[in-house]
Amino acid sequence: MKLIDVTNSHIDLVTEQLGNTDANFIKVYTLGPTTVIFSGAPTHEDVLLLNKNRNIKNAEIKYAIDNILETTLDQVDIIHAPNIVELSVLVKQ
Repeated sequence: MKLIDVTNSHIDLVTEQLGNTDANFIKVYTLGPTTVIFSGAPTHEDVLLLNKNRNIKNAEIKYAIDNILETTLDQVDIIHAPNIVELSVLVKQ
């Protein structure tokens, strides 16, 4: 799997999220056919995995936890929905 930064192609999304959430930064990546939105706020970091054609694979979830959030599975809250997975971790202050 290879993570490719495509943030510059999603300026409207980034601008809207920064203006309407507590996020300090937003990064948008592709992980093959899956879009990955990584946001960070003072108290938490979130990763949203989206794939319009299929459910998110466990390998993609593990990759995001290991390589984007850089934490362990037991530290992450995971919400599954069809074609979407949200990963959230509290930031240590």
